[in-house]
Amino acid sequence: MPTDKPRYTVIVDAELLKEIDDFRFENRYPSRSAATLELIRRGIEQLKKEQEETKQKKGPSAEEGE
Repeated sequence: MPTDKPRYTVIVDAELLKEIDDFRFENRYPSRSAATLELIRRGIEQLKKEQEETKQKKGPSAEEGE
């Protein structure tokens, strides 16, 4: 099924591929792509949370200096 979404290739080692596949099957994702997208989304969400926590720890004066 064609898609207008951009595509790119990611090369991973065998160990990481196994982890992705394990995540896929444990969570019943229909494909590696779907599982990989979910892992990317979760990773980005976690990074945003960590960045927000870091900003809160620094306080408002740290943001003013940026």
